Amino acid sequence: MTFRSGLAALFTAASLIAAPATADTYPERAVEFIVPWSPGGGSDTLMRLVANNVQPFLGVEMPVINMPGVGGTVGLREASRRAADGYTISQVHEGLLVATETGITDLAWDDFDPIALMTASPQYLVAGKSDNYSNFEEFVTYAKAHPGEISMGVTLAGVPHLHAAMIEQAFGLEFKYVGYEGTGERVRALVGGNLDVAIGDISSSKQFVDNGDLTFLAVGATDRVDAAPDVPTFKELGQDLELNVTRGIVMPKGAPQEVRDTLEAALQEMAQDPTYIEQTNNAGADVGFRGQEDYRAYLSKLDETVKSLSSVLAP
Repeated sequence: MTFRSGLAALFTAASLIAAPATADTYPERAVEFIVPWSPGGGSDTLMRLVANNVQPFLGVEMPVINMPGVGGTVGLREASRRAADGYTISQVHEGLLVATETGITDLAWDDFDPIALMTASPQYLVAGKSDNYSNFEEFVTYAKAHPGEISMGVTLAGVPHLHAAMIEQAFGLEFKYVGYEGTGERVRALVGGNLDVAIGDISSSKQFVDNGDLTFLAVGATDRVDAAPDVPTFKELGQDLELNVTRGIVMPKGAPQEVRDTLEAALQEMAQDPTYIEQTNNAGADVGFRGQEDYRAYLSKLDETVKSLSSVLAP
């Protein structure tokens, strides 16, 4: 072999090693999934269902690595530093947008490439027993007549706070916020008569609604929910509000488009799989697949809302 031909062969080999993944070759190995939350929580449970079901559709395993801390931002920071080659993904929900706007992190949703929104857990405006209102219209009338008097249970500077502030903004209301760490704690306070209303979900609240202790006034889903078909959506009530806790898949920014498309297609196919759907429903969420464009549009619209409410959400 001459020096020139040997050098050419070396450059060829180097270019093959350095070549970015393409649709023809991706994925060639496992795709690592950084879940930025502790094992056992809602995000971890739902994202493990993605990881456990995706192999038949993607062709490779998807090992989960939990990296909790600072409201999910520790794991996302690590994910943002990884190579944009399609072999690292992570998960975001609405909490990242709130954390960005309130200064908890300098990471933003658009520091990543959104791939697919996978699940949505619609949030409800839940009311305790009251002689002043029994439905949403009566609630709005009463709240407008008593600004700052309705006690609203939220997680301060968290997603429930965002959702309550969105209701305030949309309907011209003013609440008195009371902070609780988790949904269960808020709902128990509501049942005990220590709150007027709260942001809750079906899994934490429905048993108390069924026995008459609480009332669902409205739901933040795009359509009525099968598990609570009599509860109107905010859109039906006059405002195009989506109040969801969504879980979506993102990649480090800059991955080749064909790689993003390949993963999106695999996730979309999986989202139609009856086993995956049943497991997700059993975990208390709905499969609400949105691809790259729709997911990006959802996050962009929500980001504008969060920015408009930054003074309310500031801790």
